[in-house]
Amino acid sequence: MRQQKPKYKQIIDAAVIVIAENGYHQAQVSKIAKQAGVADGTIYLYFKNKEDILVSLFQEKMGVFIEKIRSEIAGKTSSAEKLYLLVEKHFTWFAEEPHLAIVTQLELRQSNKDLRLRINEVLKGYLDVVDEIIQSGKRAGEFRESLNLRLTRQMIFGTIDEMVTTWVMNDQKYDLVATAKEVHELIVSGCGNH
Repeated sequence: MRQQKPKYKQIIDAAVIVIAENGYHQAQVSKIAKQAGVADGTIYLYFKNKEDILVSLFQEKMGVFIEKIRSEIAGKTSSAEKLYLLVEKHFTWFAEEPHLAIVTQLELRQSNKDLRLRINEVLKGYLDVVDEIIQSGKRAGEFRESLNLRLTRQMIFGTIDEMVTTWVMNDQKYDLVATAKEVHELIVSGCGNH
């Protein structure tokens, strides 16, 4: 419901910038309000507190990404091609939104256990996409039937995630998207049916 309200996205986008530039703990709600061009009190019409802003921004951004990736892979029959799109789109997403990369790769990781559980809940939709790709690859004979779904999902997500983290830690100095092809080849050869 609140997502439909006019200032919701404005506040989310402002929070990404403020948290990326100041760190989560130094990102006061007043700074977020100022960046969004709204009064401090307006924030509380949309969010309970700063933690709620952080979870909501991840839900919002990840939700949009999952929808995009699902529509991108919908027309593809090859699981290897779907996997390439997943890797390439993930890297492109963060390359185009460097502040968001900092927030997701660094700031979300420093959060308390409660917050991490809420974040993991959001991540479930992404991991479901990975599972679907693996399972369709196994059914089609592109990937080994013996692949352990959970282990393979963790390997794929972990690889993609670590590539983005390394890129962020290196001050985004190189072309992340250019690594997609090689990362994809390594993952597919690990899953492949040979």
